[in-house]
Amino acid sequence: MYPIRNWINRHLSNPQVVGLTVMLLVGAAVVTFLGGMLVPVFASIVLAYLLEGIVRAMTRYGVRRGIAVLIVYLLFILCLVATLTALLPTILNQVIQLVENLPAMLERGQQALLQLPERYPAYFSTEQVAALLDAIRREAIVYARSLASSFSLASVVMAVTVMVYAVLLPVLIFFFLWDKARILGWAVRFLPRHYGLVDSVWREVDLQIGNYVRGKFVEVAIVWIGSFLTFAFLGLDFAMLLALMVGLSVIIPYVGAIVVTLPIAIVAYFQFGATNEFMWVLIAYAIIQAIDANVLVPLLFSEAVNLHPVAIIIAILIFGGIWGFWGVFFAIPLANLIQAVINAWPRPDMDEEAAEDAAEDDVRPA
Repeated sequence: MYPIRNWINRHLSNPQVVGLTVMLLVGAAVVTFLGGMLVPVFASIVLAYLLEGIVRAMTRYGVRRGIAVLIVYLLFILCLVATLTALLPTILNQVIQLVENLPAMLERGQQALLQLPERYPAYFSTEQVAALLDAIRREAIVYARSLASSFSLASVVMAVTVMVYAVLLPVLIFFFLWDKARILGWAVRFLPRHYGLVDSVWREVDLQIGNYVRGKFVEVAIVWIGSFLTFAFLGLDFAMLLALMVGLSVIIPYVGAIVVTLPIAIVAYFQFGATNEFMWVLIAYAIIQAIDANVLVPLLFSEAVNLHPVAIIIAILIFGGIWGFWGVFFAIPLANLIQAVINAWPRPDMDEEAAEDAAEDDVRPA
């Protein structure tokens, strides 16, 4: 008990440690209990981080911040409207086509399963395949009923959510950029008097989050465009929709690539069958993932991500389970936050080294 009591007394007597602990607990409580209501705020902060890098680059070339914010904000709105106008109809059309083709794809899958006892009688029997198909039908019926019962309500909620986001996000993004200094100054008023440790942790995490958000958007865009060009060249159906899924999958390192492999393989198989074209699609997808992992990620996140892959996967599982999508998206910055706190946390050996340095300074001749 004495070591534990000694550790508590040593750290609780440090006001900077107490201040950092309180800030972390308050932040976790706000996200946990108010996260659902503050989703537009989180999304706006992410986009503001994305645009802040461009604003800073313009100010370094002598452009006043107010003018830089207006230029960047207007260009962002124009690019967003143009992108949605050009791509949204195509994506929606491909989603509709995919849904319409699902019955035919399921029928072909059923025929392929029924042929297994004939091709591989030593491994599959007619009774096993029939039981498997019956289980699939039951699960499909249950899923279809639940989807149909919730579709009308979900569509209304989604429509209202999109309308709210369409109004709130542009307004919040603009004010986060325009009044950044004022907002940060207001937030500093609520910090404890001894917040040097909080400030050092925040500066490191702020730099990493900004680099991570901007790098992640660039990575999504490059992978999305590269995947679309590749799938279109290979003649794969639903190229834009599948490429969008591949681009968004990079938000979840390692796990996203594995999950998106299944729909790509299914669409390619039902379109080409077990042919060379099917293998070329899988090889091209593997090359895209290899380029993303070995070229894009080291190039874009050399300063933002300094974590072991095991730590990244654990962070995704933990924060994704706690906060859902935003926990997955910010899993790496949150893991970096924990790493920054651990690195900045006062340690006894640091105190001993500081005391030894001070003693050496005292005895050193002038």
